[in-house]
Amino acid sequence: MATIKRKTARTRQFGGFSPFGNATSLVYSLLTNSTGAVIDSDSTAAIAVGDVIDLGELPEGMQLEDAQVIVSTGMTEATKGNLGFKYTGSDSADVPQDASYFLKDGDLATVGRVRANGSKLVTLPKPARLILTVSGAANAKASEIQIIVTGELKGPR
Repeated sequence: MATIKRKTARTRQFGGFSPFGNATSLVYSLLTNSTGAVIDSDSTAAIAVGDVIDLGELPEGMQLEDAQVIVSTGMTEATKGNLGFKYTGSDSADVPQDASYFLKDGDLATVGRVRANGSKLVTLPKPARLILTVSGAANAKASEIQIIVTGELKGPR
């Protein structure tokens, strides 16, 4: 099981980082090449079952409200994924990291929109990483997926 980290994330983000409680949507891209490897990442290997893809940062103080996965070009048939978050460093007792916070077994192979199926509302007490854990099948083809995380930026507590 490998952890694959995208080299750039949200490089075109404009505004939205005021600690005064404004709603925002953060967009993360996941593109794979013809062999199934993540483009612009620290790995050239195809995505395998159990791999964790680090999509980028979720800021401290963000209240996580919703997520959608937009599959424009699907991965290999039967590829699924869990979408959640993991802290940089140690876990939090108040808001534990959760690898499937937003989505459990979401279909990454079929073109369409997959909505979050989690049932909790949390505010991150410290910076976290948005992670996608692959299950079902390894990816062996080019794909294009956008992930949109919506929430309120409440600022550090």
